[in-house]
Amino acid sequence: MNTMPSMSALYERVARVMPKAEWLSHEEDVAAILELKKKRNAVILAHNYQTPEIFHGVADIVGDSLALARKAAEVDADVIVLAGVHFMAETAKLLNPSKTVLIPDMGAGCSLADSITPEDVALLRQAHPGVPIITYVNTSAAVKAASDICCTSGNAKKVVESLGVPRVIMIPDEYLAQNVARETDVEIIAWHGHCEVHELFTAQDIRDLREAHPGVVVLAHPECPPDVVAEADFAGSTAVMSDYVGINKPARVVLLTECSMSDNVAVDHPDVDFVRPCNLCPHMKRITLGNIRKALEENLHEVTVDPDIVAPARLAVERMLAV
Repeated sequence: MNTMPSMSALYERVARVMPKAEWLSHEEDVAAILELKKKRNAVILAHNYQTPEIFHGVADIVGDSLALARKAAEVDADVIVLAGVHFMAETAKLLNPSKTVLIPDMGAGCSLADSITPEDVALLRQAHPGVPIITYVNTSAAVKAASDICCTSGNAKKVVESLGVPRVIMIPDEYLAQNVARETDVEIIAWHGHCEVHELFTAQDIRDLREAHPGVVVLAHPECPPDVVAEADFAGSTAVMSDYVGINKPARVVLLTECSMSDNVAVDHPDVDFVRPCNLCPHMKRITLGNIRKALEENLHEVTVDPDIVAPARLAVERMLAV
């Protein structure tokens, strides 16, 4: 993590998705961050929705929520900077209680995480006694602590079926629960949370894309509404979508997810034409090179978890990682 690539080498990596003038405006921050990582024995974990100058310029570990959770448990560093949203930083802290975990902007939240509380989970347990509760990682540590096991969009079906029960509760993403329910015989009771990015896509969007771009392959995130997933050619987590592009090499593809995902995948696949319908996540876009640099310089926005919920929340995450 302490190697220092040249600015020209870093720009060459993102040249297809970023004008040189834009990259030049980032170089000072990139260079400073690379030095700060060495000085503080820090690593940067970046979600797939981060912009290319973060994802390809300064990040040490990149991926979807599941990949970041797995890698966070193995990180050898004193400081973890989470270039993502708050629940991801909490998860990193749960798995690394002795490390300093920073998030560059405390306002980087999540509509899904905001849609449910521990009190809601308690009411669900009362309404459905004995039914295990699976919580999406896109939730607060407090909600994880009130649940039995976590899942991500990449492993949700596997987690559901691992419990060996006829019925589960899956919170908080209603569309993810409905999409998983179509793939399993396990009955799934859903909550009414939605991702503010993915809920905007419609089946008509896909039909319009096919008309405008004949032959385009449509990949949808499972947080999209079920009719969108049904209309798409393939559905999967951001990691699975990226793998699909690498394995299948479609001539033209559209990823129905957050904007920056296409830019980051396109860097590795110059032979694939990416059509980009753009829905931005306002929370992910609160993370910038500038506030990553400031977080490292001033040790800003350290993420902590209430000691009373650390053990049960970590158990829910560890149960997921063990599946």
